[in-house]
Amino acid sequence: MLSRISLVYAVLLVFCCQLFAQSALPDIDPQNDPSSFVGMRLEELFARFGLPQTVHAARGEEIWQDDVVFVYGERDFFIYRDRVWQVGVKSMYGMKIGDTKAVALLTLGGDARDEGTYLLYNIAGYNWPVSLRVNIEAGRISAMYVYRPDY
Repeated sequence: MLSRISLVYAVLLVFCCQLFAQSALPDIDPQNDPSSFVGMRLEELFARFGLPQTVHAARGEEIWQDDVVFVYGERDFFIYRDRVWQVGVKSMYGMKIGDTKAVALLTLGGDARDEGTYLLYNIAGYNWPVSLRVNIEAGRISAMYVYRPDY
């Protein structure tokens, strides 16, 4: 009798753990998934979004790290030669700039690497490596970038 009750409790425990386990990241509309823009050619970028609202240079620490940035409302496209290598976003996976670091950690789950002033999350499903970097300042999200870490 005791072993039957133990079995029932064990089954209930497993079931409850599944109910409260962290769910996968929220789905993103494939047509607007920033990850899918990484690797896009300039011709594709212009055909899809038109001319940028503004264009500016972003200085890196080294001269070879300088980028041309095309600004389109909610997204900034960083260009290397003739392709997008990084996309700056204002929101992704339900997180937005200004949210707390705790929100980002909860959203990204255990696969996120906490590097103190930023979080890194690898995004699967592409022909090349794609990552999400969430910058943290004063405990809040200050910037988010989807990029190719091999560039």
